[in-house]
Amino acid sequence: MPKIVVDVMPKAELLDPQGKAVAGALTRLGKSEFTGVRVGKRFELTVDGVVDAAVLADVREIAEELLSNSVIEDVVNITVLDEAGAHSAAASGALA
Repeated sequence: MPKIVVDVMPKAELLDPQGKAVAGALTRLGKSEFTGVRVGKRFELTVDGVVDAAVLADVREIAEELLSNSVIEDVVNITVLDEAGAHSAAASGALA
């Protein structure tokens, strides 16, 4: 069954305390080559059937209204994966 992956990130202009904590941990571990970390969310929606334009439209609506808080987060990517986990040509791309 194909999966649709929705990536949600905190808005760039907002503080990201989780990302800041991870960045601090990296520094403590001696991984000083990383200058910043932002922590987001990934949702995987399994689809029973074909992923067509109507399904993608539903996912975009769900992503904006349910999976993200539009005040503090952006839906940055919606990707369709085939059954093998490879990216499908059907619809992928950055949104924000």
